[in-house]
Amino acid sequence: MFFHILKPIWKRKFKNLLLSLEILLAFCVVFGLALMSARYYQLYHLPTGFAYQDVWSVRMLSSGEFDKKNDPNVTENFQRSLSALPEVEQVGFINYSPYSNSTWRSDLFLPDNKSGFKVNLTDMADETPGLLGMKLLEGRWFSSEDEGRTEKAIVINKKLADSMFPGKSAVGQLVTDTEPGSKETKFLRITGVFEDFRNKGEFMAPTSFVIMRFSRAARDERMEVAMIKVKPGTSRAFEEKLNQQLKLIRSDWGYRISPLAEMRKSKMTEDTIPLMVIAVIAVFLLIMVGFGLFGVLWQNTTQRIPEIGLRRAIGASSRHIYQQIVTEQLLLSSIAMLAGMVLLIQLPLTGVLGDAINWTVFITATVISMALIYAISTLCSLYPAWRASRLSPTEALHYE
Repeated sequence: MFFHILKPIWKRKFKNLLLSLEILLAFCVVFGLALMSARYYQLYHLPTGFAYQDVWSVRMLSSGEFDKKNDPNVTENFQRSLSALPEVEQVGFINYSPYSNSTWRSDLFLPDNKSGFKVNLTDMADETPGLLGMKLLEGRWFSSEDEGRTEKAIVINKKLADSMFPGKSAVGQLVTDTEPGSKETKFLRITGVFEDFRNKGEFMAPTSFVIMRFSRAARDERMEVAMIKVKPGTSRAFEEKLNQQLKLIRSDWGYRISPLAEMRKSKMTEDTIPLMVIAVIAVFLLIMVGFGLFGVLWQNTTQRIPEIGLRRAIGASSRHIYQQIVTEQLLLSSIAMLAGMVLLIQLPLTGVLGDAINWTVFITATVISMALIYAISTLCSLYPAWRASRLSPTEALHYE
C-alpha cells in the first residue's frame, strides 16, 4: 500500500520539494527546542548535591590590600558572634556562594601523569559541607585533624574520582595543582568523595569539582561569603537584625544578605530565559510553517482534481480519497524528517557538544519533534483531504 502511494509522490517530486523543505525546516526548529527542553528537564532532576532551604548567604564586601588576607581573629569573631544569634543554627565560610555566577577553574595532575584534569574549584571551611547538607559517598570530610599537614586536604566529586582513578578508590590519593615541570610541587591529599556540587543550580551541567579546605589559621586568601543556616520559618525580617550584628564585627565592611531560596529563584529565571525566547520564536515559525503547509497542500490538491475525479470514476470511495491525501502527507513528512535525522544524528555521534547531547536527550527530542510534526502535518492536510473527498466524479472530471 505504501509503495502504491509512494509512486505518485515520486512522480510529483519537484512539486513536493518545496513542501518537503518546509517540513524539514519545521522539524529542525522543533528538534532544537525539544532538545534544549529535554536537556533542561534531565538536568533539573539530577541532584545538585546541596540543600538550599533555610540557608542564607552573606557576602562580605571590603576593599584594600590588607582585607584580601585572612585574619583568623576576624573570622573567629564572625563565627562566634553570628552563632550566638537565636535564629542561627550554624555558620560556615565559602569563597563564593551557590547560585552565584562565580566560577573558579583550574587543572589537577596525578603525580606520575603529565595529563591534566580540568576541574571547578571552591574553598570551604570545615563546617560548610555539613551546613549545606552535602552527601559524602566515600572517605571523610576534611576537618581540624588535617591542620598543619604537609598536603592540603581536598574532597572531590564522584565524576572526577571516576575519571582520575577508574576502578580504584580515590581516598588517600595524592594529586597536585601545580603545572608539570614546576620547580616546587605542592601535593593535595584526597580525604573523601562526595556526590556532586552543582553550585550554579538545577540547570548547571555536571562537571568535575574539587573542594579545598579553608584553614582559619592560614593567612592566605580570606573567605568572602559566610553561609548561615537559620532555623526553619525565619522570616526576611531577620535580615535587619543580622546586618546590625555584622556591623558590630566590622563596621567598615559592606554586607550583601540573600537567602539561597531567593538566589535559586533568580538563577532559575535567568537560566530559562533563553529557552523561553527560543520557544516564542519556534511557535511563530511553526505557525508560519503551518500556514505554508496548508497553502501548498491546498494548491496540490486543487491541481490533482482531474486525477481524483478519475479515481472516483473507477470506484474509489470518499474515504479512500481522504485516506490517500492524509497518508501521502504523512509519508512526505516522514521522508523530510528522515533527511533531517541523517544530519542531526551527527551531533551525538561526533560528540561535538559533549554531554549536553547524550542519547537519552537525543531520543527524547526526536520522539517529541516527530510527534509534533506529524500532528501539524495531519492538521494541515485534514481540510484539503476532506475537500478532495467531497468532489463528485462528474464535477472532478469537468474541472478546468
